[in-house]
Amino acid sequence: MKKIITLAILSLVTYANALEFSGTVISDNEKYITSRNMGYVKNVYVREGSYVKTGDSLYDIEAEDMSQKKNQANLQISMYETQMNFVKMNYERHQRLYEKGLVAKVQVEQLEMNYKNLQDMLAIAKSQSKEVDNQNKYFSIKAPNSGIITKRMLKVGEMAIPGMPAMVLTDINDIKIQIEVNESDLEKVKLGKKILFEIPSVAYAGTGIVKSIVPSLNPLTHTFIIKIGFKKPSKVYPGMYAKININ
Repeated sequence: MKKIITLAILSLVTYANALEFSGTVISDNEKYITSRNMGYVKNVYVREGSYVKTGDSLYDIEAEDMSQKKNQANLQISMYETQMNFVKMNYERHQRLYEKGLVAKVQVEQLEMNYKNLQDMLAIAKSQSKEVDNQNKYFSIKAPNSGIITKRMLKVGEMAIPGMPAMVLTDINDIKIQIEVNESDLEKVKLGKKILFEIPSVAYAGTGIVKSIVPSLNPLTHTFIIKIGFKKPSKVYPGMYAKININ
């Protein structure tokens, strides 16, 4: 009888010391996609709910100025290459004539200098063409990692503005459960502590580990944000409600 009473008391004490929290499944890798350049959106390749892989195209911005610069650079490259071929032939011909004493050395030197100048100009034009190609990369926005587009704020024809989010990309594999703990209960939650949790909507229960403890942005609540890591099953997604028990 004493043993039964003792066990009952221990159970009551354990229950009284248990803490219950409501939490939310979150992605710990959520990115706001924006562009470096301003321009009208030409193409949009995804919608809300689309799954993308690293490097997939998300949207394009019109780059008429870049197209003009590219065409100009290519035109200069073609022009300098044509001039170089002409000067080179003329230079080689004058060298042969100079060896026979039919032309002055200064004429040969002048052609040689012209050829080297054209080489320098060609190198500059190729460098400008390469720079345009590098800049063009920023007019085609690509996914920095795999995930799901959870929000899309831009449509075709709208203006893309640097710094203004166009989409939200959520990594559904890097997820955690987030709860808020009062400062008076914080001593019961330590980094590395195992936590029991349940996600009722999909009838899933499991064990997680406290991965981080960060101060809440609202100092009036005197709470701390706790992030609990766990092995993600396929049926759990960011935004789901979770119940947490801390003994």
